[in-house]
Amino acid sequence: MSADSQTAADFRVKYSRRIDSDGREQEYSEVEMLDDEEQHPDVGLQAAELNIQMKLSAVKRRWFRAFEVNLGLLYLLILAGITARYILVNLEKEHLQANRSMKIIQLKQEIKLLKEKIKEKCPDRWTRFGSSCYFKSTEAKHWQESRRDCQDKGADLVMINSKEEQEFINELNMRGESWIGLERYSQKHEWKWVDGSLLTEMFWAPGKQSDSLVYYAACCDSDGRWTQSYDPESKTFICEK
Repeated sequence: MSADSQTAADFRVKYSRRIDSDGREQEYSEVEMLDDEEQHPDVGLQAAELNIQMKLSAVKRRWFRAFEVNLGLLYLLILAGITARYILVNLEKEHLQANRSMKIIQLKQEIKLLKEKIKEKCPDRWTRFGSSCYFKSTEAKHWQESRRDCQDKGADLVMINSKEEQEFINELNMRGESWIGLERYSQKHEWKWVDGSLLTEMFWAPGKQSDSLVYYAACCDSDGRWTQSYDPESKTFICEK
């Protein structure tokens, strides 16, 4: 019985009536085989759902692929930024190292020149102290004349810039006072060295600074201190080069 039902469920019979040529009416039947969707409607629904799921999966795959591409581009941009920053830092480091090396080379050259200058022998009657040579005259002259004499020797009146140099000049002078390269000629009463620089060290004897407009300094008194005098006075002088 179930087999008959199954068989009947697989087919569909269509009935129709026709009039024959002799005028008689005849009844005809037509058997059609049902397809799976018509036999089982739920199968069609499942197929539709499966089709929808496949389409959704395809959409998801496209979106995921697009996300992967964008993520890859972002990664490349970040990597490019890091690489560029690394290159810039290295270039800056190399530039600083090059500048440092250049300064070290320049400093070594300056030290070398200074050592060579120190090792240079001073002319006759000149005495070396540090990197300079000093000449103590035996002839007394006015301040201006003394300076011209030093300049003729390729030097100038001595400029004292440290306590050690002051002590050396005091020992070199030995007797009396000698002109040094210090003058005051402006109404501001400013003492300046012959190169135009202001005093950084002062070794004046007590009470030996006055407010006169034109004065020239000499060194050294019995205590090894500076004094000042008018230009018309004649003194020995000390040159430096």
